[in-house]
Amino acid sequence: MTVTPFVYVGAALTEIAGCFSFWVWLRMGQSPLWVVPGIVSLALFAWLLTLVDSDAAGRAYAAYGGVYIFASLGWLWAVEGLRPDRWDIAGASICLIGAAVILLGPRTG
Repeated sequence: MTVTPFVYVGAALTEIAGCFSFWVWLRMGQSPLWVVPGIVSLALFAWLLTLVDSDAAGRAYAAYGGVYIFASLGWLWAVEGLRPDRWDIAGASICLIGAAVILLGPRTG
């Protein structure tokens, strides 16, 4: 079994957490010290994406985009307390289907 789905989920959580730390600092007026765990989280995110089982970085990043969108809506609900609506879920589902096509589609030569 490939670890790619787990890597994508971990990457999404670390990217969202890293970006959210900047949001907390700049948009919510909290201490600039929020940036420190954000930078660590974003570095971990970048490292995790290097673990994806793909022959091309761009393809790995493109497929990751669908996972990121879905995970962002989970963050919206779990952390920010806003439940995604049907349009959020429909859009994220379309993106996940696209990610699966990119990642799992047959490749020639």
